[in-house]
Order: sequence, then structure tokens, then C-alpha cells
Amino acid sequence: MAAPILAFEGLGLVQGSGWLFRNLDIHIGPRDRLALIGRNGAGKTTLLKLLGGSIEGDEGRRTIVPGTRVVILEQEPDLRGFATLRDYVMGGDDAPVSYEADSIADQLGIDLSREAASASGGERRRAAIVRALAQDPDVLLLDEPTNHLDIGAIEWIEDWLKRFRGAFVVISHDRTFLTRLTKQTLWLDRGAIRRAEVGFGGFEAWTEQVYAEEQRQAEKLEARLKLEEHWLLRGVTGRRKRNQGRLTKLHEMRAERASMVGPQGSANLVTGSDDTKSKVVIDAKNVTKAYGDRTIIGDLTLRVTRGDRIGIVGRNGAGKSTLLKLLTGEIQPDSGSIKLAQTLDAVVIDQQRSLMAPEKTVREVVVDGGEWIDVLGVRKHIHGYLKEFLFDPNMVDAKIGSLSGGERSRLLLAREFAKPSNLLVLDEPTNDLDLETLDLLQEVIGDYDGTVLIVSHDRDFLDRTVTITLGLDGSGTVDVVAGGYEDWEKRRATQTSGKRASKKVAATAPPAPAPRAKLTYKDQRDYELLPKRIEALDAQIASDAAKLAAPNLYMRDNATFARLTAAIEAARAEKEAAELRWLELAEQVGE
Repeated sequence: MAAPILAFEGLGLVQGSGWLFRNLDIHIGPRDRLALIGRNGAGKTTLLKLLGGSIEGDEGRRTIVPGTRVVILEQEPDLRGFATLRDYVMGGDDAPVSYEADSIADQLGIDLSREAASASGGERRRAAIVRALAQDPDVLLLDEPTNHLDIGAIEWIEDWLKRFRGAFVVISHDRTFLTRLTKQTLWLDRGAIRRAEVGFGGFEAWTEQVYAEEQRQAEKLEARLKLEEHWLLRGVTGRRKRNQGRLTKLHEMRAERASMVGPQGSANLVTGSDDTKSKVVIDAKNVTKAYGDRTIIGDLTLRVTRGDRIGIVGRNGAGKSTLLKLLTGEIQPDSGSIKLAQTLDAVVIDQQRSLMAPEKTVREVVVDGGEWIDVLGVRKHIHGYLKEFLFDPNMVDAKIGSLSGGERSRLLLAREFAKPSNLLVLDEPTNDLDLETLDLLQEVIGDYDGTVLIVSHDRDFLDRTVTITLGLDGSGTVDVVAGGYEDWEKRRATQTSGKRASKKVAATAPPAPAPRAKLTYKDQRDYELLPKRIEALDAQIASDAAKLAAPNLYMRDNATFARLTAAIEAARAEKEAAELRWLELAEQVGE
């Protein structure tokens, strides 16, 4: 292993009334490609700033090889005081060489003469990338570099980093980006740092080993972690296993939906009975929308049925927002028609934080200052509901201003997902979310009974959630592909320019099912009976939760309150174990 060019020994930092982390030892070699992983609020961004020297730790020693240039790409570039994006890029003592900046700006497609005050999030991000890369760094510290970027820009920066001769440390929620680029991993977890000489592709397997070893050590010492301390770890490992089962279900849904997607103009776009047609929630026929001389959406015909998960992808400016507004009835087409089901009740989560006033508390945002929240007909206490969204229940009275950007996004999801709806509209939902929250978001979407429309540049997220992808190329063409981003990418690679005249392409037929695996008698019985047991546990939990919601029960009958609470916890634990057992058996059957 090469000698490090940047290192920290015994790093510690106080935040608030305690240590954010302490006794961290970090070293960065001259060609390291490091993924920095950790939950929102763990201190990842702060750690990057410490490594970059923009803030100082409360203890520890930072060493750096003389002449090493360390550059930080911050998550939110500060453009205050700059008239144009060029002024920002070329400002300061560490300004890059002008021609290098112009070359990178040209490749990224950013006009540096744009006024800084009116620049969009994507333009600000591109300007920050130009400034960072043009400085010719030896160590590049990247904080969510793909935020606000479209697919083309993400692929460009991936190619640049593959050719980069220095070292980089990257924080990102984009699994595809991390998997393609990183070769080592730093895991910031519960105030400690771990390093593995594997890229992000091996991260989940590594963490499973760490958690398993911690569990063995706790059992050896006969001092198992308390439930309140261990719920997150159990939730993470359990969620990953459940999501494997959801992926199996998703592939089945894609195969079913593939048979419903036919050539543009076909009268039989959705096959099946009248019952299938009654499930149509959005019916678009020969829809065209133009601005000036430019056609944004051209002659699109599409039926969206109840339960569909629709992903919308394309470069910035290709028309994704226009298509989303057309499908939700916010704007009308120039020609053609769009009919929405009369019962459609939408919740739109667009990452706007108007609800997130810094002076408000978590309790005020989620339950308007109360104790209980109704979630899809089930009444839940705020403490339990916050745990479902990976918050420590003790944060219930924390100020919004004290939360990280990712925690605020997660809190917004918790509030909005509690509202009754049959249509979810998610506009770039993955920005600022950590990987564990993305797992949670995938789980919520997978369990959602209604229809979901997702605009996202997160390729892995789309591959794990959507049944149909609508791909826009900016010419007005909308490719309709059964599957996720990877399926659309394969379609793009095989399409010729002549074939692209067709707006809708028949989806690939699903592969023939694999032969069913042999199960033991007990396995077969569990596979058949566990779904009924899970339904019974759901009913029991709902019944006990309804009793627990009785007014002033805690004050009137504390013993009953405690009994019901314990019963709900036990039923949920049994349900989780049953789900995991059934999913393991389902995987055997699938194999």
C-alpha cells in the first residue's frame, strides 16, 4: 500500500453537548477511490470539511504531503457576492486556469455568463464542478456530486473520474455511481470509522459481516444490546432481505406489464378484460405539447393503470417536468386528450421545504404538535412512526434547523406518506437521502397500493422501484419500456435512428419461469401457511393499535397501555420474522 498523502490521527469533533465522533484514524493514498458511507446526521459532510482543512477538529493531528492540492466540491455552493457563474468559478486565490475552466464548462454544457442569482440548482452544481475539477486537484472531496445533474452530466463526471490520476473521497446516494467508481470504503457508523479495501459493490456484504460479528460478541458477553439501541441495525438487515423479495415481485409486475405495452397507435394498448380497463387511472391519447417551435411531447399514447410505478428519465430540458404536469392534469396538451380517473387523489413530494421552517419542531411538522398520527387508517404514536423513518424517538422536540438536509428530506417523506392518497408523485425524491433511507423509500413504494410517478436521475433507485420507464430524448419522442432504467438504456443502445420514429416500443417478453426448487415438507408448509399468519398478525396489530388510541388510556389505565404496547411490539417482531422466513422460502422457489 502506498504511503498516504493526507491523513488524520485521533480525530475528534464536539458538536452540541457531546462528541460527534472521536479517535478517528483516516488515511488517503495517492490513487484511492473512496466511498464515504454513513447515515444522515452521522457527520459525513463535516468529515469532508475536516479532511479539506476548511474547519478544524477539537482533537487529533492532520498531516498532508507538501504541495498536495485538496479541493472540496460542496453540496451547496455559496454563490453570494458573485454576479455571474464565471465570477464564482474564477474567484478567490485558488482560482483555476481560465482555459481549463472553459473546456470543462463546454463539455458539461454550462454557460458561465449566466447570472448567479437566477441560476437553477443544476446550473449551480455544474459551475461548482467546473471550479473543482479545473483546479487540478491531487485529492478531490465530493459531497453528493450527482445532485441536480441529469443523466448525461452524471455519465460525463463518471468518465472524468475514471481517468482522474489523483485520489477522491465521495459521498453519494447514487448506488450506480458509487459501484462504478469506488475501490475502497470508509464507513462512518455510530461515531467510529471503519475502512475496507472493497468498493461500494461489496459494501452491503461487508456490513452484514460486521453486524453479525457484533451480534455474536454481544451474545458471548451475555449483554445483548437493548432494543432501543439495536432497532436500527435489525431494521437495516431485515429491510435488505425484504427488499430482495420485493425485487422478485417487481420483476413479476414488469413481466405482466410488458404484455400490456404495444406499438404506438394500437387500439389494444392495455389488453385484458373490462376489469383491467376499469383500473386505468391516466389515459393519454395522441398527446402533443410544444413551446414555440419546439415539440416537447409528440403524439404520446399511454395508459397508466392502478398499481403502476412509472419512472420518467432524460436529460435536463428533455421535457420530464412537462410530461409529469401533463400526466397529473396540471397543464393541458396542445392536441390529443388526457383523462384522469375521477377518484384520483394525489400527494406530490417535490423536495420543496416550505413546511420545514427552522424554528418548528419535528412534532409540529409531523403531527401538528400532537402525539398521534393516522397512517392509512391506522393510528400510530409519533414515537413509533418516527422510528419507522429511522429517527431516534427522542428527536421529537428537536428544531428543524438542527437537522441535516437529508434528515429534513426524510421528515418530509414521513409527513407526506401519512396522507391518504392513491397517486404518489415524486420529483427527484432521492436528493439528500442516505442509503438506508433509500432502502426505506423503496420499501414504502413497494408496499404502496396506488400508482406512483417518479422523476429521477438515480439509476439504481429506478431499477429497484419502477415497472415502466418513460424515456425522453428531447426531440418529442417518448420511449415506453417495461422495466427500469437499465432496460431503457439497453433499448437506447439497440435502437436505430429509423426505428426511433416509433414513439412506443413493444417491451421484451418475459423469460420463461425457472423450474421450481424442491422444498422439504416443513418448508412447503411454511411457504403455504405463513401468508395467512402474517395477515392474522396484521389484524391483531391493527386491533391493538385501535385500542391503544383510546383517549387518555395512558392516564386511565397504565397497565392496559403497557400490555397493549408490549403486545404490538411482540406481534410486529413475530410478523417480521415470518416475513423474512417466507421471503427466504420464496427465493428458494424462485431459484
